[in-house]
Amino acid sequence: MSDYDTFDGRFGSLVIGSAAIERLWTGGRWTEGPVYVPAAKALLWSDIPEDRVLRYDETSGAVSVFEHPCGYHNGHTLDAFGRVIACEHGGRRVSRLGHDGRWETVVDRFDGKRLNSPNDVVVKSDGSIWFSDPSYGIDSDYEGHAAKSEIGACNVYRHDPETGETTAVVTGIDRPNGLAFSPDESVLYVSNTSLSDRPAIHAFRVAENGQAVGEGRVFAISEAGFFDGFRLDLAGNLWTSSGDGVRVYAADGTLLGRINIPETVSNLCFGGPKRNRLYITATSSLYAVYVYANPANRPLPSAESAAHLGRG
Repeated sequence: MSDYDTFDGRFGSLVIGSAAIERLWTGGRWTEGPVYVPAAKALLWSDIPEDRVLRYDETSGAVSVFEHPCGYHNGHTLDAFGRVIACEHGGRRVSRLGHDGRWETVVDRFDGKRLNSPNDVVVKSDGSIWFSDPSYGIDSDYEGHAAKSEIGACNVYRHDPETGETTAVVTGIDRPNGLAFSPDESVLYVSNTSLSDRPAIHAFRVAENGQAVGEGRVFAISEAGFFDGFRLDLAGNLWTSSGDGVRVYAADGTLLGRINIPETVSNLCFGGPKRNRLYITATSSLYAVYVYANPANRPLPSAESAAHLGRG
């Protein structure tokens, strides 16, 4: 079987036909949540059932345990200060790794009730933290701690670190999972991994104030397993996990092509010095392949944080 399947001519400009798919590591139970940390020249990712975060050193190829136990981490991202933001199933919180090496709680409640089990997260350019909160981490003891939902629903939330306010921005999806913004942040994409609904990615128009979304529409439907985590490139193409590999959709919803991975893909992210290396977490393994793409959704610093980072 070929490493690539092309369904639209535009796919040829995004992948390198001669670039081999590499399996960098294997030995996990359910790997998830990759995030590239430029300052460390490393990739972090989760092995949720094993309650550990792993680290791939891109300078040496070495893999080590970064954190164990870790509160059953799932998704990760970076904020404008380069700090890792994590979704914790076990802690039922969104946490942040400070420059001092200590984890601190960003948000763990909504309307005074404990969150279910934050799953995936993205930081918007205004510094707000958007995250999905399905119940997978409390459904059993396999990926967290079995418990009853206090909220009684699975939502997508927006958290404002400045005010401490948390609002539910998407409430109509049964099991919201992966999420990401379009390059101009005018659209929020959210995947639904409900067993009772069609596996789909929904697109929501972001309000002019950037703090809410309008009614959603179905952007893509999968006939081969769930969409889970995904990222967008600067051209607006959506690179997503699926049951049959990594699928790439154009901004107009056209399926451009597929990168074939021999395991069920859970998530992915762009990394490397040029951000042209696609890191892929899939069931028990970490894969990588070089592509012709640059990632969107890099946190853009506010004026205050830019000055702090020396970019002002």
